[in-house]
Amino acid sequence: HAESRNHSAIFLKQKTFFVSLLFICILIPVHRLTVRLLLFLRAIMVCHKEFVDAGKEPGLKVWRIENMDLKPVPKNLYGSFYTGDAYLLLFTTTAPSYNIHMWLGDECSQDESGAAAIFSTQLDDFLGGGPVQYREVQNSESNTFLGYFKSGIKYQKGGVASGFQHVVTNDMNVKRLLHIKGRRAIRATEVNMSWASFNKGDCFIIDLGKDIYQWCGSECNRFERLKASEVAIGIRDNERNGRAKLHMVEEGDETPEITQALGPKSTIAPSTPDDEQVDASNKKKASLFMISDASGTMKVSSVAESSPFKQAMLSPEECYIVDNGVDKNIFVWKGPKANTSERKAAMAAGQQFIKDKGYSNKTQIQVLPAGAETTLFKQFFCDWKDKDETTGPSKPFTIGRIAKVKQVPFDASTLHTNKAMAAQHGMVDDGKGKVQIWRVENGARAPVDPSSYGQFYGGDCYLILYSYRQGSREQHIIYTWQGLKCTQDELAASAFLTVKLDDSMGGSPVQVRVTQGQEPPHLMSIFHGKPMIIHKGGTSRKGGQSQTSSTRLFHIRQSSSHATRAVEVDATASKLNTNDVFVLKTPNTVYVWQGVGASSEENEAAKHVVSLLGGSATNVSEGKEPADFWTALGGKKEYQTSKSLQNVVKPPRMFGCSNKTGRLSVEEVPGDFTQSDLATDDVMILDTWDQIYIWIGNEANEEEKTGAPKIAKQYVESDPSGRRGLAITTVKQGAEPPTFTGWFQAWDPNMWDTDPLERIRAHF
Repeated sequence: HAESRNHSAIFLKQKTFFVSLLFICILIPVHRLTVRLLLFLRAIMVCHKEFVDAGKEPGLKVWRIENMDLKPVPKNLYGSFYTGDAYLLLFTTTAPSYNIHMWLGDECSQDESGAAAIFSTQLDDFLGGGPVQYREVQNSESNTFLGYFKSGIKYQKGGVASGFQHVVTNDMNVKRLLHIKGRRAIRATEVNMSWASFNKGDCFIIDLGKDIYQWCGSECNRFERLKASEVAIGIRDNERNGRAKLHMVEEGDETPEITQALGPKSTIAPSTPDDEQVDASNKKKASLFMISDASGTMKVSSVAESSPFKQAMLSPEECYIVDNGVDKNIFVWKGPKANTSERKAAMAAGQQFIKDKGYSNKTQIQVLPAGAETTLFKQFFCDWKDKDETTGPSKPFTIGRIAKVKQVPFDASTLHTNKAMAAQHGMVDDGKGKVQIWRVENGARAPVDPSSYGQFYGGDCYLILYSYRQGSREQHIIYTWQGLKCTQDELAASAFLTVKLDDSMGGSPVQVRVTQGQEPPHLMSIFHGKPMIIHKGGTSRKGGQSQTSSTRLFHIRQSSSHATRAVEVDATASKLNTNDVFVLKTPNTVYVWQGVGASSEENEAAKHVVSLLGGSATNVSEGKEPADFWTALGGKKEYQTSKSLQNVVKPPRMFGCSNKTGRLSVEEVPGDFTQSDLATDDVMILDTWDQIYIWIGNEANEEEKTGAPKIAKQYVESDPSGRRGLAITTVKQGAEPPTFTGWFQAWDPNMWDTDPLERIRAHF
């Protein structure tokens, strides 16, 4: 602030900021306003140093409240939360638009939750009042929040006051027990290290430092085992830098090491049902209230008693509350012309509203500026239309709204690559560091020719060492890429060679194991502007290449981090997608097929693929294909042409229908869904806005098969946005049409030929 600035403007900004601070203070009982908190209020008059770089890079930032100050959490430990603490999270998209989350542990103090609220308000103010703000409470987080941590979130006992720190170490002196719950949103909660904590229906992780045991109850199902394995792998790779050993243990087969840690085994409790879900009809019930401070104090008045509402009910001069408290949701909408004190006190007004209504303290709050309304909010309005709503792929759109943000060109790939993925995998830098790649060959590392960096073959395994500077220190990541057609020996050798390379570097690198088709955005971005190219099978070994097909098809799509990947798929017309670019190589011609929703970056990536395949390209626009093009693909077939894919105002959503707890319940899949989210022992509902799909897993039971269509019909008919009469298509596992598979990038029709549980055990 030493720069020459308009001091009156700074004074005005601080004055309006303190109006909101005072309102927050009103919410805290006088006896709770400790000297500590009052001193804290004085200390943050100016912008916090942690906010200086906030929002400049896409991805996730996490801070913990420590001694009334903000301390960054190491990226490797994102998704791990102490129950005695409060946290602040900022998620930035490439648009950019922003989500601010205030997370409160069950045992965090009044001072810490008050500090989190104030930091949330200050960060919102620093970013121009444009972010969407969320209040998150332990065990009741929003789907947006859960989507940042696809492999689950961990609740650890203790907090700052108990001396617990977020530190990435190779410390093997760990002894804790984690209870794994959830099929879609995975939560790992630290519980007492005792047999009394166990039950037959769940998975538990017994973490003993250098050995991590996944204990599976006799009544837990396959999908829960699969998700628990992902948590165990995450602990090994992120918290132990890949240096711990994983073990799978069935109930009744406990090893001496486990009984030594837990004592003599006692009787295991029967399985426990999940908490009762709110009735589905409650999810659509809401009331609308207007917030006003015209009298000098905040007042709330009723506008409409029940949804659906009309968009015209929201005046730009006011702030409003949409009360969906029966489903534990409160939305505060900030009119663009509402006065400053009302806008700044929005989160505090929402918290006060929850208290006045006597709602559960687990109720979520979303604070939404005009233009950044979420899907959950818009569903309560029957005629909602966004200001920049697109009518086709030629028009621009903006994700969220921030003052003076330029509209970005239409890019349908953002529909598929939810920005949560970039945060989940951690974009540590811009991908311009040093890259070394080896192929696993005869149990050893064989260097790959740098001229072919970026090309990966499904019959191989690779080790990729990425080095970059962070401040004055050099940091390293070892990516272990495992092809879907590599041998079991190569799979085992790749794991062994990774540990050996890690040991040779003093155990400092971060290890990331990657399965073909699941490449994180950062790995895709390290090839210096070239797309990552994944060949379906074959090998890059000299003399080992199998004869490639005379006709090959590559699917090109850009990720949320602007990295591009070209994946070889079956050469059939059903694989085409209206939103992407495809390169088709035939014995005589190379075609570059451009879908109407494709981006310019995808077209650029296609040129690189063509140069590798050889020949000169013939550009083909969707709808203007020559007869030879269709002949090469085995004839014209139905493919993904959904107009919703060209109009990304409303992203698709996926739900799981399961009666594993004894009653049929529905749960949304958080974040960016993938093919592996399709639980083979459940029925899934995919909502693409102009079409509803019911997907039936091979192991789903009869109640799920008969109950899911009723749920899907009720879901559509109760939608306030008036989508009654939508077609509901039922598809079965293994017989999915392209209109379904097109919502999943690089759909693998052979994915379920091998047991998913066996596949993930290969990573142990």
